[in-house]
Amino acid sequence: MIRTTPYRLGALGAAGILLALTVPALAYTGQKLAGKAKVTITQARETALKAHPGKVTDEELERESGGSGLRYSFDIKNGSRTQEVGVDAASGKVLENKTEGPHPD
Repeated sequence: MIRTTPYRLGALGAAGILLALTVPALAYTGQKLAGKAKVTITQARETALKAHPGKVTDEELERESGGSGLRYSFDIKNGSRTQEVGVDAASGKVLENKTEGPHPD
């Protein structure tokens, strides 16, 4: 028979809590709208990075005018410049590709 000590149970519980706390941090803003999107965030991110290569520093799914009204928005940093790239969540087309101003929304 395998005996489990209280220490092992405590370590497992702590690991479970840590995992539960980190999972929400992996979600992007607007994830509750994802069921209405025909394009996944992964596909939209690939499209955005083709339009403007760099490192994605922020991503969200939002309702905004233009296209289908539902778009992924990516802030992509390349050097000292940050570009905002918007990808339509229905068609996957780039709707916006502009330098982010000093006061991003």
